[in-house]
Amino acid sequence: MSDQPEAFYLPADDDVYEPTRATESPWDRDAQHGGPPTALLAHTIDATVAPGMRMARISVDFLAPIPRRRARIEVTPLRPGRQVRLTEAHMIVDGRVAVTARAWHIATGPTPPAQTEQVAPPPLPPARAEQDYFHGLTDWGYGQAIEWRYTQGGYDTLGRAQAWTRVRLPLIAGQKLTGLARTLIVADSANGLSATLPLQQWLSIPPTMTTTLLRHPDGDWVHLDCRTDLSDDGLGLTHATLSDPDGQLGTVAQPLLVRRR
Repeated sequence: MSDQPEAFYLPADDDVYEPTRATESPWDRDAQHGGPPTALLAHTIDATVAPGMRMARISVDFLAPIPRRRARIEVTPLRPGRQVRLTEAHMIVDGRVAVTARAWHIATGPTPPAQTEQVAPPPLPPARAEQDYFHGLTDWGYGQAIEWRYTQGGYDTLGRAQAWTRVRLPLIAGQKLTGLARTLIVADSANGLSATLPLQQWLSIPPTMTTTLLRHPDGDWVHLDCRTDLSDDGLGLTHATLSDPDGQLGTVAQPLLVRRR
């Protein structure tokens, strides 16, 4: 798309980034969707870890709406180690922490003698003539930065959903998009894709998200198989399985605050 920005973030200084329109939340043009900040924190953490270790889990806490303004990333090792390592990172906007992340890395090693049989997700459907979005969202930065192809459900359907996603932009200008970033940019979309109540009348806000990774994707496409369940006292829980054409990549869990708008 010719009108797309160069990337989700533009480097502004050491560990300082300028978010572009591609980070735009569907509900507030001045706020960021949770996916790009998650990927940026993971990318920054990953750069501090020695080769031979791979991120196995990241938990991200959204402390408030994330302003679409210049942000500084701070990284702190909490549990150094050669086999397992825990690292924390903060996204700081206007002098306050907007997002925190904690990530576990595990050292890679020899192939185990027995592995789980992988189940491939549904095949990639053909592209539509025109990309559609949720009702009323025709000009949405984050949505336009990703190609969406449903294999179950759709924007006009509530409940369980499955969709192939392809991130169209680099995470950071001038840097190649990694498999880790490609996965985490879309992981936080699970609750929106599988919403069980109309988004125009109901809020389903995830204050935190945990993504556990079996491996990184092979190729450009990541598939989400999402389901949201609601309790009778105003909470919800979204689960999603992440896959590529070869099988499972990992899982996503998001607790939800569910309220009428």
